[in-house]
Formats: sequence, C-alpha cells, structure tokens
Amino acid sequence: MMSTGNGSSMNPKPVPAWLNSAAWTSKPRSPVRSTYSFGERSGSGSGTVLEAIDKPFRDYDDPLSSVAKVPQETVVTQEESEVTGPAALPSQDAGSPEHSSDTDENRGVNSPSSFDYRVSLFNTELSRRRIHLAELQRLSSQGIPDVGGIRATTWKVLLGFLPKNRDEWATELKKKRATYAVFRKEMIINPSEVTRRKEEMEAMKAAELEALEGPLQRHEISPDDHPLSLRSESVWHQFFQDTELAEQINRDVKRTHPDMQFFCGDNDFARENQEALKRILFIFAKLNPGIRYVQGMNEVLAPLYYVFKTDVDEANVEHAEEDSFFCFVELLSDFRDHFCQQLDNSAVGIRSTISQMTQLLRRHDEELWRHLEIISKVNPQFYAFRWITLLLTQEFNFADSLRLWDSLLSNPDGPLEILLRVCCSMLLCLRSRLLAGDFTTNLKLLQHYPFVDLNHLLKVADDLKN
Repeated sequence: MMSTGNGSSMNPKPVPAWLNSAAWTSKPRSPVRSTYSFGERSGSGSGTVLEAIDKPFRDYDDPLSSVAKVPQETVVTQEESEVTGPAALPSQDAGSPEHSSDTDENRGVNSPSSFDYRVSLFNTELSRRRIHLAELQRLSSQGIPDVGGIRATTWKVLLGFLPKNRDEWATELKKKRATYAVFRKEMIINPSEVTRRKEEMEAMKAAELEALEGPLQRHEISPDDHPLSLRSESVWHQFFQDTELAEQINRDVKRTHPDMQFFCGDNDFARENQEALKRILFIFAKLNPGIRYVQGMNEVLAPLYYVFKTDVDEANVEHAEEDSFFCFVELLSDFRDHFCQQLDNSAVGIRSTISQMTQLLRRHDEELWRHLEIISKVNPQFYAFRWITLLLTQEFNFADSLRLWDSLLSNPDGPLEILLRVCCSMLLCLRSRLLAGDFTTNLKLLQHYPFVDLNHLLKVADDLKN
C-alpha cells in the first residue's frame, strides 16, 4: 500500500488498481534513444519506475542535436536494430542452425511489433485512394515510424492539411502554397515599398487626369505617408509596430532548442530554418490581430517544421515553410484561447483547462490531489500552464516530444483531451515523490520534470480514459 497524505483525517480514496500493476515494476530504458517500440507500450523486467526518474533527462545529450549531420541511412539502421530486436536480425550465435535464424527473422518481420511490419501498414494506409482516418489514427497512437517521410505525411493528414482523398492532394497543396506566397508578399514588406507603390498608382491617375484636363498642381505628401505620423492609418506607424513584433519573435526563435544543430547551428542551414520560423510566426500574428504572437508559440511550431523539413521528399522539403504554417494554424485552432489573455478566466481559457486537469487527478487519486492542493499548496498554474500551452515540448527531450505528438495528433477526441490525461499521468508517475515532498520540493520537481519512460506514461494516460 502506498503512504497516505500527511495530516489527512478522512479516509483516502482507494488507490487505482493499475497503479499497483506489473507495468510499474519494469526496468526503464536508457533515456538516450531516438526510437521507440511500436508494439505494446507496457514494459517488462525488474526494478521500479521511480528508478528511471532519479536523474533528470536534461543530464543526457539530445539524440537529435546533431541530426543534420547524421546520414538518413544510419538513423534507420539504428532504429531497426533497436525496435525489431533479435527476432528481426540474423542470429549472433555461431553454433545455431542457419534455417532457424531465417525462421526467426521472418517471424520478426511479420510480427505486429516489428518495425518493418508497421512501416508496411503505414505505407498501405497512406497509399489508399481514400485514407481511412480512424485506422490511421489507431496506428499513429502507437507511434509513427520515423523513416521514409511517413511521420510528415501522417501528421499532415491527421491535422487536416491534406484531405482524406489522395486525388485532391496535388490541387490542395498547390492552392495552399500559392496562398502562403501571397501572404508573404503582402505582409512582409518595407513601408518605403508601400509608399513607392502608392506613388506609382497616384502618378498613373495623375497622368490620366492630365491628359484630360491639363497640368495639375504638385501633390503634397499625405500624413499617412510621413515617417513621423502617429496616426494608426499611417504605413510608417504600422511598420514600427511590425518591427517591434519582429524583434520579439526574433528573440524567441534564437532560443528555440539551442542544443540542436538543426535550429541553432552555426551554419547557413540553421539560419535558414530560423528565418522560416520567423516568417511563419510573423504572418500568423498579422493574420490574427486578436492574438498576435505570444511567447512560446515558437516551441509549438518547431516540431512541425522539423518533421516537414526532414521529409525524404525533396518537393515537400522545399515547401516545408508553407506546409508548417497551415499545420500550425490547424493545431492552434484547438488551443488558441489559451494564448488570449482576455479569455484566461473564461470557460475556454487556460485557467479553466488547468482546473479540468486537477479535477481529473482528483477523480483518479484524491490522496495525491489533496496533498498537492491542500497540504503542500502547490498552485497547478506554476507548472501546468507551461505544460498545456506549450504542448509538453519543454518537459521531454525532442525525440520524446515527437513520439508524444504522434498520440496527441491522432486522438479521435482531439489533442486537448489526451493532453490533459498525459498531464495527469505525469503527476501519477511521480506519486511517491510528490507525497513525500513539501511545497519547495514538489514545485521544483514539477517545473523540472525528470526522466520517465514515455511508454509507461502513455500507458497510464490510456488507463485514465478507461
């Protein structure tokens, strides 16, 4: 039995049976990994899950920090050897019969947990003339193979960027990419260029009038075109506001995953990626004046752009910026109210969402809820605000974040529903340590979430739904 909360005089709610299941006695995997098992998410072995969280994940090197330098073939080989295991590889025992090794290999390839088998399932589903969205969601919830551009295409379908009918893909891509080109041309522009265009138009009108009525008096510069004008209609006033917005975005983008060469390397490729992120966020802010840009949006955009920019299809790589913009818009449509300060206290605001998470915890583990809320008095906004608004991109290493997003984007009930379950499971995974901690200890623990096995975490989140 687990310990009860300190100072609680009432009978605690019984601990859910799954917290005492064998899944919590498995030995955690090494935190330095870039691939995951695509079979069952429950682990096996000895030891406790708390052993996995003695050392924070930030003490380990990010396996994707130098991905730009690693050939694609090497990554695939590592993934296949780790995921498929001995059953899918030639036998290492020199004394074993050759035909036995072949049998084991065939059995591994056809196994539901085999990497090659899951790749074939995704390829089959994505090559259908009309994609079965429910089946694609089911496959993706168990993890998307990071090979052959499968994750990039799957995410686009799950987010609704690509229609379920493959025959419409080419037309839809052409239309949306052309639309983004118009946004980029019209919204990222120097006011001098705006003034020049207006002068050209006025000159053309003047020439037409002069041909009809004779010479006109010299046209004086209008207040809207003067750089010192404070009028909101002035193109220069708007330019200075845009400059301030661009500087804010620039500061945040420069801090996006500083440990990854892809985003912050000292090379033209990384600088090009940063410029693309800046343009996407700037255009989004211009198109959404009610929200504009909020700090942290760069962290939500980064996984999308990374996945699309590392696609194996060169045509898609060339248009990663355009595709990322529209997928970013689709993703934020479920979370945009969390970024609007005026809605913080409303039924759709961030405080209401955090309250839903704490009530979920109370239903499943009232003892832990009571200890956090009443005894140690840890305000959930101190840690859950970042968890929810940034979609957990800061709590796990980048590779784990991509795997977690496979489940978020494929949830039939929407990403917010499973996000709240995952956040609740993050608290349950630290149950013993939280019950033993005070305000300072628990706040530090939750603001610097330690390493836990992601498969265990998602298993608990699934159990919460059931």
